[in-house]
Parts: sequence; C-alpha cells; structure tokens
Amino acid sequence: MDVFYNPNGIGDCLLIPIKDGDRYEIKQEAYGDITKITSTDGSILGYNIFQASKYLELQGTGAIRLTTELLEQLKTLFAKNNLDDALEFDLSPKFVVGYVVSKGPHENADKLSVCQVDVGEEELLQIVCGAPNVDANQKVVVAKVGATMPSGLQIKPSELRGVPSNGMICSQKELGLPNAPTEKGIYVLDDSYTVGEEFKF
Repeated sequence: MDVFYNPNGIGDCLLIPIKDGDRYEIKQEAYGDITKITSTDGSILGYNIFQASKYLELQGTGAIRLTTELLEQLKTLFAKNNLDDALEFDLSPKFVVGYVVSKGPHENADKLSVCQVDVGEEELLQIVCGAPNVDANQKVVVAKVGATMPSGLQIKPSELRGVPSNGMICSQKELGLPNAPTEKGIYVLDDSYTVGEEFKF
C-alpha cells in the first residue's frame, strides 16, 4: 500500500487513500492534525495528516510505501488524537516477480491473451495482457491489485472484454524505468530473479 507526500506541491501533508468515493458526497472530521474523510454512508475513504513531518519519519516524496514502522507511527498519532479507527492495511509488496505458467487466447479479442501467472506463496493470478511478446515460461514484473503505478493508475480487479483480470504484467515504460524501450512489450526478466520476491525500482 502506498501513501503520498508532496511537500512542494501540496504542503506538509501526508495523504492516505483507502478507497475511491464521490467527491461531492463526502464528510470530513478533524482530530487534531488528522482529517478523516468518509462517504455519506460512513465508509472510510482516507485520511490527511497535516504537519506530517512533525509526527512522522517520512522517507522520500511522492508515492511512499507504507511500512510496518510508519504504520506504528500512525497508530501512535491516532491514539494521541483520540481517533480509535483500526489501521489494518495489507503491507505486502504490490510489485513482484511473476512466472507466466500459461498463455491462452482471449475469447473476445484477438490482440489480448489470458495468462495464468504464479506470483509466489501458492498464489496464481489470471491477468489479461495485450503485449505482443508475452508468453508462457517467462519471468515478468507483476503489479498486483492495490499497486499504484508511477503514472498514478491504481491497479484494481477488472474485466477486459468480459474476462476477469487481477493485476497487470508491466513494461519497462509503465514502471518508469530509465532507457525503457519505445516498442510495445512487457519487461521479461532473466532467471536471476525469484518468483514472488518484491521487484524494487
């Protein structure tokens, strides 16, 4: 899970997005320097932490991975401000090395493939992919559901032309890697990578 900190763009404020909502149907409650944002039906959409650097040890700017250490700091801050919301977040890596177990045709689109991808820990994801170079027996970079791409795109469960897809097999360009090739295609990794490990970039 990523949180967002851009002191030059929006000031000393940490944004913690939980889920999307209608911006015209939200409520905000202040707990000291914490603003809790909910939908009108009570669903928690996220939190804004003002004067964030005063309370939290933030490493870097932009999208910041929520670590166990940062989560503990947030829990302490919430307790000091009498906000007893349970901060239970999935902290597992969202960009991982995957292995394409199989590739099959998409029933409704000639240029799409339906892939079964092993992402470790006995987890097999079905991912619809449009890259021309995807194939079985490749190690690839997978953005799992919950990942935020460098472009800001959030990866969610979806259907592509009627077929469920849970994640994205990434290209170097989509990952924002330097000197990414201009031609369309996924990033095929060499055998030195281990299936299921976090892909750091």
